[in-house]
Amino acid sequence: MSTVTPADTRAVAARALAEIALDGRSLREVLARQLPQLPQSRERAFASALVYAGARGWLRWNAALPRLLQKPLPRRLGALQALLVLGLTQVEDLGVPAHAAVAATVDAARALGHDAQRGLVNAVLRRWLRERDALLARLDADAVSRARLPDWLLQALHADWPAYAASIISASNAEVPPTLRVNSARGSRADYLQCLAAAAIDAQAHAWIDSAVTLAASLDVTQLPGWFEGSCAVQDGAAQLAASLLDAPTGARVLDACAAPGGKACHILERSAVQLTALELAPARLTRVRDNLARLRLHAELRVGDATQPAAWWDGVTYTHILLDAPCSATGVLRRQPDVRLHRRASDLPALIAQQRALLDALWPLLARGGTLLYATCSILRGENAAQAAAFLAAHGDAEALPITLPAGRADGPGWQILPGEDGLDGMFYARLRKRTTC
Repeated sequence: MSTVTPADTRAVAARALAEIALDGRSLREVLARQLPQLPQSRERAFASALVYAGARGWLRWNAALPRLLQKPLPRRLGALQALLVLGLTQVEDLGVPAHAAVAATVDAARALGHDAQRGLVNAVLRRWLRERDALLARLDADAVSRARLPDWLLQALHADWPAYAASIISASNAEVPPTLRVNSARGSRADYLQCLAAAAIDAQAHAWIDSAVTLAASLDVTQLPGWFEGSCAVQDGAAQLAASLLDAPTGARVLDACAAPGGKACHILERSAVQLTALELAPARLTRVRDNLARLRLHAELRVGDATQPAAWWDGVTYTHILLDAPCSATGVLRRQPDVRLHRRASDLPALIAQQRALLDALWPLLARGGTLLYATCSILRGENAAQAAAFLAAHGDAEALPITLPAGRADGPGWQILPGEDGLDGMFYARLRKRTTC
């Protein structure tokens, strides 16, 4: 029987959030390391919810601390700083009753080894409750703390999508349950929905993405029916569009050039029996692809290599279809990866755009005439998307854009842009580029 207390759970969450927000570490990697300290799935689920909400609200609630503290906390008390942010997060974002949030957060200071600061935690949270309205007004007066997004990204949103900026901000701050991709190689979506209903898991089919199922609430996905047998995977609906847009038929020779973690590669294989090569630069990232293929009972050729240097790994036989899910700013998936807002910088963009251009240029010679290269990003920034695809077409006379029309999003340059929240989807950009049969 678990002896973990609510204070212990909050302490684990505070340590994790400090690593993410103050040390710049990946949320998913930190949780994978920290959550096993908690023996019960309910405790792990609550700690995970705390960390996700804390990362999502960091730019707001951390901005409140200077108004609640007499002097800044020293860096060695980073976990305590994160705990204070989580105290505010519980009250304001998660709906935890104020008395319970304060009591458990104060106790968590002791669990963190900061018993001497329990009084400080109590004073800060109670001051927040007394002065809440005035403090909220101050936070709302600042664009960054109001939007919970960094200033550079706010400027980019208003420049690229002025008519949609408000809805993008709102969607990027929303908490959303997982979307599943039903493995059509193992059964129909209708049958899997019946399995979910039999397990008392509330879910519904996506209106127009035939592989997608949206859960009503977050849960431990390993408890899903058929999880270990490969009946489904977790993948946002917007990402599930890649396989249908690539549209590789049986027998096609396919390259997934930046494959990790393997969701799109697996979906392509679920749809048709293709010859698929999954390429990744780092062996550790390719391990994630291998694990996903194994769980879903699928097979692909796995290669470690730099997609911008194909001479080192390519066998000289052209591919009929290439998927380039390019490294990008990830600005379209902030609701599912809230730590991106804390880690990404405007200064990262030039290097990302240059890398995307290098990948496109290097992979294009590997595509057979008449073949299709699907360029994809989970970005909503036009410099990585419409402008990138347009520049590629201008530089390659043997390339043409194939039309895309979807029920959500809009045409943007040579491709199609979905913005966060549209039809419940993440932000994604796609451009279908075909190599002409004659120049």
